[in-house]
Amino acid sequence: MSTVDLREFAFSSAESVQYEPVNQYFERLARLEEAEFEIGIGVGRDRVSAVTPSSASTRSIRVPKRRFQRGRVFKRGSKKPKWILAFREDSSQPDGSIRRVQRKVVLGLARVMTKAEAYAAAQPYLEAVNLTVAPKSKSGKTLRSLFAEWEESVAPTLKPSTVRAARSHMKTHILPALGDLPLSAITTRNVQSFVTNMAVRGLSRKTCENVLQTLSSSMATAKAWHYIFAVFDRSALSLPRHSESKEPRFFTAAQVQRIIAASVEPYATMWAILALTGCRAGEILALKRTDIDFAKRIIRIRRTLDGATRLMHSPKSRSSSADLPLSDVLANRLRKYLSGSWRENEADLLFCNSKGKPMQRDKVAYKLQASLSELGIEKAALHAFRHMAASELIEGGVAPSVVQRQMRHSDARITLQHYSHIIGDAQRKAVESLSQRVLGS
Repeated sequence: MSTVDLREFAFSSAESVQYEPVNQYFERLARLEEAEFEIGIGVGRDRVSAVTPSSASTRSIRVPKRRFQRGRVFKRGSKKPKWILAFREDSSQPDGSIRRVQRKVVLGLARVMTKAEAYAAAQPYLEAVNLTVAPKSKSGKTLRSLFAEWEESVAPTLKPSTVRAARSHMKTHILPALGDLPLSAITTRNVQSFVTNMAVRGLSRKTCENVLQTLSSSMATAKAWHYIFAVFDRSALSLPRHSESKEPRFFTAAQVQRIIAASVEPYATMWAILALTGCRAGEILALKRTDIDFAKRIIRIRRTLDGATRLMHSPKSRSSSADLPLSDVLANRLRKYLSGSWRENEADLLFCNSKGKPMQRDKVAYKLQASLSELGIEKAALHAFRHMAASELIEGGVAPSVVQRQMRHSDARITLQHYSHIIGDAQRKAVESLSQRVLGS
């Protein structure tokens, strides 16, 4: 085994040895058109050991040369002929070798589909197999082993909701596709194939973005731990196009009045705080009496309740921790609640169950659904109160920067993105003025 400086890597064929810069090395690895070999590279702090692949010395496994798959579309059957797509893909064998196998997919009936339409239907399959990385034998640290190490070392320091989301993304999408690849193979080119496969399976752009965030964060950790030299470029990835989004369900001000009037304590006061502050449900369930400052007329948001573990932790983001104005109407309701319906508890929570423990979010949501059913109001989640608050502010002509501060978004663009479907009073007046100037009365 020879040793070379970090500035150069050795790439050997059976005939010759040549040296190349690091950037060209990684570019060559990303180009799957060339023949691929299994090269063992041991990374130290200052030096890299390169192994020359040779069937005699290192028993390297040759990987089939990658080809661009055009596939073959043909008819099959006489009574009900169908269009069939035939193509080949690489498959890992138990001994670590790679075998190319043929696959056939039924595209549709020939009587309702032309050959051109059949070729169009075949493209997602061909794009997926052309972009998919040829399987590699396990060597070095893989993404699966990195995630196991991340769960042990990093996960305990994060919020429970963050860990649950990361585990879901990893186990459902990332590890089945990329888990057994070496970390050095998680390149921009290979991640693009992963994204394309998610798109072919029908996943939305938002889901792809969330999964990529988890993958990117994991690879950034790998770089920080000196397992890899660089992280794939997210900005170079092509994501699925935005699909038609469904407008979120939210209450009107009149509906909120009916919901509060028909509810008993502590739910009536809980609905009032949600509607008049725009807070998240977890933040309301984590409020303490000391967070209500009647003298300064503010409500302090300093923590949130995790719905699964019922543990307190910091709010969603740094901007979520803030002081919100306390209106006179809400202050009067809170005084009445504290003097008559509030349950004393060890943690001094504003809302607690009969045992003095934090209320379960699921039970609170169930109580809301029961009230909506009795009132004949369409079902909606607890977040509908927050959405109502933002909608009423925007429709009332309040400046986006003020709505941003009340919703505690880190950026005004987030506010505009979430509530862009709401037509505010200023916009209505502007359109009315334009109509008068163009068409008259």
